[in-house]
Amino acid sequence: MSLPDESSPEPAAPAFLPTPLRQRVAKIQRHYAHGRDRPLLGYLALTSTYGVGALVLAVLARRHGERRIATRDLALITVATHRLSRTLAKDAVTSPLRAPFTTYSGPGLPSEVNEEVAPQKEDTQVGHAVGELVSCPFCLAQWVATALVAGQLIAPAVTRHITSTLTAVAGADVLHFAYSALERLEQQAQEST
Repeated sequence: MSLPDESSPEPAAPAFLPTPLRQRVAKIQRHYAHGRDRPLLGYLALTSTYGVGALVLAVLARRHGERRIATRDLALITVATHRLSRTLAKDAVTSPLRAPFTTYSGPGLPSEVNEEVAPQKEDTQVGHAVGELVSCPFCLAQWVATALVAGQLIAPAVTRHITSTLTAVAGADVLHFAYSALERLEQQAQEST
């Protein structure tokens, strides 16, 4: 997320709110800003969406009967959450999904890109908040984990295939980085002799 320049206007509350509430929201936004855009209403919209989605998934899981998640499945879900949230937030091939909300800011780790929240055509706090969400693997992890846990409760066999695949990809990533590190060490050793 980039810092606004000196001429950036103070955050304004949406015009559709009644004046007293708009003033209160503007005051809260100024308090939380600390030199950065903080789209509090956008965060509220995303948090509400997450809450409603989690509630729907909980109801669906309840209808499928009480199940417990085995430790091995939780381990798969944990690694799969890491891999899928990183894929969605950072991989170059998923950048078209993030493009409406982000702009390219440079290369990242191998096969990854770094992106910043894109200025929205209209001053929408939801668009800004979505941009922050989709470009942050840490932020996406909560959403991904919720979906995978719900999947494990609703359709365990299919979810186990998905989490196993993502876990294998994460393991392969570790091996790729280890192999690259060994190659660099060998190159350095050859150059120093």
